[in-house]
Amino acid sequence: MTKKYSLFLMAASLVMLTACETMTQPAPVEDRSTPLAPTSPKPASEEPAKDKEGYYTVHKGDTLIRIAFDRGLNYRDLAAWNNLANPDDIKVDQVLRLTQPEGVQVAAVPTPPQIEKTPPPPRKSAPKGEKRPYSDAAVADLQKTDERPEKPAQVASAAPVPVPAVAAAVSAEDRDLSWTWPSDGRVVAQFDEGKNKGIDIAGRSGQQVLAAERGKVMYAGSGIRGYGNLVIVKHSNSLLSAYAHNRSILVKEGQEVRRGQAIAEMGDSDTDTVKLHFEIRQQGKPVDPSKFLPNR
Repeated sequence: MTKKYSLFLMAASLVMLTACETMTQPAPVEDRSTPLAPTSPKPASEEPAKDKEGYYTVHKGDTLIRIAFDRGLNYRDLAAWNNLANPDDIKVDQVLRLTQPEGVQVAAVPTPPQIEKTPPPPRKSAPKGEKRPYSDAAVADLQKTDERPEKPAQVASAAPVPVPAVAAAVSAEDRDLSWTWPSDGRVVAQFDEGKNKGIDIAGRSGQQVLAAERGKVMYAGSGIRGYGNLVIVKHSNSLLSAYAHNRSILVKEGQEVRRGQAIAEMGDSDTDTVKLHFEIRQQGKPVDPSKFLPNR
């Protein structure tokens, strides 16, 4: 009896253990959700539309002075061309005109000498209206005269003045400029297109900064971030020079300056050391000042 009871207890225990295992196993889950539609790849971001020639779209952080400086223009001209009462009042995505519209006056800038055109030699032609007695021979002679082709010399005299002569005059204007160093001191940073748009000259605070060539002060102020107290001098239609990080400015906008004239005092405005950052720009593009300055 005892053995039968023990076997009964063992069988009951096995049944209970099997039931527990069945209850602890997770029930199968059937996925009845609607399958998601395949997603199409996102289109590549479109490149921003380029500005039309002669126009510029304002971007975040732009100033009218910086836009003009980067294009070799006078910011006051830009303000006049775009009817801006306040040069500081420009907005993102605003489109600015970069060329002078008709009927708008701008600040005077040096102009290249004009080439005098030599008038073409006078055409020579046979006198008309000659009275001759009527005859068959006379009529034949007149017909032969009318059929003669125009002389080559007459065609050549109407040719226009060659364009390269005008371009040569502009280049000669720039070549006539005689540059000098804007300050004494050691060059601590050379021109590097894309990294350093000019050269850096070390010095002491208050040291004189000189105009590298004669010209007209196009800007004097601190409106361009990264340049501190800045002076920009226009030398010709295509060349200007810039003098940055000054302690103080000694000239005013519109003032004519001579080569070697003191225009500022060296300082450390908007930089960490006392130095002069000097640039030469040709049609707004930075160029290596060492190609213009004399050896020393």
